[in-house]
Amino acid sequence: MPRLYRPAAAAADLDLAEWARNNLDMIEADLTRYGAILLRGFKVARPGQFESFALAICPELFSENGEHPRETVSGKVYTPVFYPPEKQLLWHNENSFNHRWPTRILFCCASPARRGGETPLADSRRVYEMIDPAVRAKFEERQVMYVRNYGGGMGLDWRDVFRTDDKSQVERACRESLMGFEWKDGDRLMTRCVRPAVVKHPRTGERTWFTQAQHWHISCLDPETRRVLTSSYSQEDLPRNCYYGDGSQIADEEMNHILGVYRRLEVSFPWQAGDIILLDNLLTAHGRNPYAGERKLLVAMGAMMSYDELPA
Repeated sequence: MPRLYRPAAAAADLDLAEWARNNLDMIEADLTRYGAILLRGFKVARPGQFESFALAICPELFSENGEHPRETVSGKVYTPVFYPPEKQLLWHNENSFNHRWPTRILFCCASPARRGGETPLADSRRVYEMIDPAVRAKFEERQVMYVRNYGGGMGLDWRDVFRTDDKSQVERACRESLMGFEWKDGDRLMTRCVRPAVVKHPRTGERTWFTQAQHWHISCLDPETRRVLTSSYSQEDLPRNCYYGDGSQIADEEMNHILGVYRRLEVSFPWQAGDIILLDNLLTAHGRNPYAGERKLLVAMGAMMSYDELPA
């Protein structure tokens, strides 16, 4: 991983979107086997060309996501979420804390960073296999509870995430997403939801580690950020945190073990201008390394699915 596609010399000017439409069976077979495909050396100079390729893979691209402020580039192509360039964005399966999530994610490198900024990948099937069986069994049995507080000084306001200032619409959206909610003093909102940590891939039936616990658990933050948050908020008011599905604590040692598995498995490569990476979100976790200099990536996602549609 990743599977590498390059154009033959005689095909350097091919229309990548048209080629993809004519080779979808091969692309899907390789994506299921490897979890990620890197397309390098193709002429993708404009956001519209990347969007055309993304639409060839996912005819319906996902755009209704208020989770992160980002810049619309072209149609349903965006810049990635903002995250301080000096910090590492840990490995995760996109939107796995939500009831619905994309099964396909595409990144295109418009401009690589001067230093760093790689997008490390990890095979989620191997993550599942390498986690200590005792730890894995606890997550499989209890699942993960994601707890979030909106407002209160840090993190996004509920109006931005739910894209409305109507509390009744927020409550309806929470119910539709199988998410509990509680309104707090100071116009704040707290949500809770329990999601699986392990799922079966819909095509192969393979078990895969599918979670964002390492994005939410307080122990996974860098020491300075953790110190600021724990000194500013009580545990129940933290902007984000996660627990086992029954509400019990996930031990710091368990999360450190899981992070160690990701570190051993990650695959990374320097971005080149025009590179495209196509991910199966169920099979491959991704992150972002710290970087220096200007870095611009484009992102598209689609082929939405919910936990209800996965094999039992």
